[in-house]
Amino acid sequence: MGLVGAGGIASVHLPAWLSLGVTVLVCSTDGAAELVAAHRGGAAVDSLEELLDRCDAVDVCTPTTTHADLVLRAAAAGCHVLCEKPLARTAVEAAHLVDRCAAAGVQLYPGHVVRYFGEYAAMHAAVVDGAVGPVAVQRFTRTGSRPSADWFSDDALSGGLVLDQSIHDLDFARWNAGEVATVFAREVQTPGRHGIRSAQVILTHVDGALSYVTGTWARPGTTFRTTFEVAGPAGLLRHDSRENPPFLVDGGHRDDSATGLLPGSLFVESPFLTEIREVYGAFRGGSPPRVSAADGVHAVRIAEAAVQSMASGRAVALDGGAGQGVPTSVGAAS
Repeated sequence: MGLVGAGGIASVHLPAWLSLGVTVLVCSTDGAAELVAAHRGGAAVDSLEELLDRCDAVDVCTPTTTHADLVLRAAAAGCHVLCEKPLARTAVEAAHLVDRCAAAGVQLYPGHVVRYFGEYAAMHAAVVDGAVGPVAVQRFTRTGSRPSADWFSDDALSGGLVLDQSIHDLDFARWNAGEVATVFAREVQTPGRHGIRSAQVILTHVDGALSYVTGTWARPGTTFRTTFEVAGPAGLLRHDSRENPPFLVDGGHRDDSATGLLPGSLFVESPFLTEIREVYGAFRGGSPPRVSAADGVHAVRIAEAAVQSMASGRAVALDGGAGQGVPTSVGAAS
């Protein structure tokens, strides 16, 4: 496996691959040797060319605007690809990646890891089993510290809050309630490099369900929090990470001057490991994972429609209700 990038996501992907017994080569413009040393596994290589020449598959863990080029180069080298979300900076690019990977005969999957979080997976299974009946209304929230790297604050590079963070919940909303017909969105920001940024996206699904997706980049040090509510005629499913935290093991801290209780090790499997195990199985000829390349394209297209709606103040239609074609404005905000 060739791991491209050595930032935050790479630091959780690398131990997952290593735990599966995979040989991992790491290539990055900065930090590859340090990442390998920190996890006591894998090997740093000096160039992308060397990585592609020696690997069967590639895991792209780099900033958003680099995804398209790296996926295309991996496909040209005959490597299967796992690419962190969003699949590409634009839906047109994302669709092109799908076509090129198919033509090259390699598999491509986007890293929509929220589908693998235990509480979300259990909720989706309950929805599929009819626990709430047909989905009528869904609400998702995702709040965390505003990212520190400068490229996140440049919308031309990251796509902004919706494409970078809320895309997880946009993908999940579609997975639960089906294709999206229209998208309406609003965003507010406070001044400054570390100002608060919050957006709400309202999806109207083809079958009539409504999804409210709220994402927030808050001030540094804000505790990460997610919530969801899924309602239908037969009931309600809800979760709040603040009320229902995962089971943690507190083994103390080596720094006696530290105050407060620090999070310990999760007493459950990492969702990143669950995701990567599923993708690894597909790469080896097994069943496809629960998220497809087409899902990755749909998610980018919905996020793009939200950004367009925020700019125009109008709802945006997704042609055909299945995310096909170019989003078009359909009406003013009420």
